[in-house]
Amino acid sequence: MDWLGFTIVVLCLLVSAFFAASETALTGASRASMLRLSKQGNRDADVVSRLLDMRERLIGALLLGNNIANIGASALATGIFTSWFGDVGVLYATGVMTALVVIFAEVLPKTIAINAPDRIALAVARPMRLTMYVLGPLLRIVEVIVRLLMRLFGLAGEHQAILSPTERLRGAVDLLHHEGKVEKQDRDMLGGLLDLRELQVSDVMIHRTEMMMINADMPPDELVREVLATEYTRIPLWREKPENIIGVLHAKDLLRAIRASDGDTSRIDVSTIALPPWFVPEMRPLAEQLKAFRRRKTHFALVVDEYGEVEGLVTLEDILEEIVGDISDEHDVVVAGVRAQPDGSVVVDGSVPIRDLNRAMDWHLPDEEATTVAGLVIHEARSIPDRGQSFTFHGFRFRVLRRERNRITALRISPVPREAEMEEPKPRRAGTSF
Repeated sequence: MDWLGFTIVVLCLLVSAFFAASETALTGASRASMLRLSKQGNRDADVVSRLLDMRERLIGALLLGNNIANIGASALATGIFTSWFGDVGVLYATGVMTALVVIFAEVLPKTIAINAPDRIALAVARPMRLTMYVLGPLLRIVEVIVRLLMRLFGLAGEHQAILSPTERLRGAVDLLHHEGKVEKQDRDMLGGLLDLRELQVSDVMIHRTEMMMINADMPPDELVREVLATEYTRIPLWREKPENIIGVLHAKDLLRAIRASDGDTSRIDVSTIALPPWFVPEMRPLAEQLKAFRRRKTHFALVVDEYGEVEGLVTLEDILEEIVGDISDEHDVVVAGVRAQPDGSVVVDGSVPIRDLNRAMDWHLPDEEATTVAGLVIHEARSIPDRGQSFTFHGFRFRVLRRERNRITALRISPVPREAEMEEPKPRRAGTSF
């Protein structure tokens, strides 16, 4: 009789271990992996997905089965030890069963499952589906009682996630990068893709102060030389004043015109071959602008503010660079906007976008209030700093190296240890001169 009791106790412990492993595996399984496997024809993955859709009932089945097994094993073991040792057998049964349940029915199976949750989830999917079917009536009763109690204590309501799906995806990518499973370049590409809906055209445009434009009233020979001297293929044309843009000249169209005139550039009228300018608002989201580029089958647009004044230009390449990083070809002029120094500091051009600096240095400077590094310093200082002034904020020390009129053209940025930043008094907005 004792051997039969021991056999039932062992079976109960095995059942408890199964439910413990199933709980860890099913709650830790990747829904994305299951969806992918399901599309590839894996039926077990489809079962796992359906179980996860019934999360409340699944948790109820796991806990109910686990507790029935543990309580049954403990009760039988107590009866056996009591028949052997009398009343003190209760203590012996408590000690032995606690060790057996913790080691073999909880820690061991959950450790195995947490190391391979997807594989274990696929293995236990069908048995758990059968268990939920068998315990179905009892589970429905438990669900009704739980919902009544939650409503009684005011805990009923829809599940509300703290982060949006986009932020959760970004967090998952950052975690995989931290664990070494995703390279920095791939993480940056995925992050750039997720940012497209949050960024506006003004965040990536080339400002009008850095635009290459040509006066359409120039002599044709001189105009051709200007076009050949630049590295760009699309150049805005203006008349009377730079703000009056009349068209966009494509280098290929100019070459065709030169060939049609048998090389006589004096006969070329650029206004007849220039494409009409396309103006887009600076507040348009990048995702919409990308779709607009594809729809119009063009790669170039001029950016205007709310008053219709030209603020800059944006190209398809500018948007793609937000995803894949800087794109350089054999005709690009390399401008060293970020230069690392031997002492650990970084010399940065003021016009460098904050997002590009964060991507290059793996920093996290805020870019909500300013687009460029110079803009960030001006925003924090609430003034236009002079050469030599320095500021400490966001864990970095910024020192102005050069200023031309009202523009900050170069800065030195040095990471500040967290301890030093806490000990150092907060600088005044006006900055301090050296």
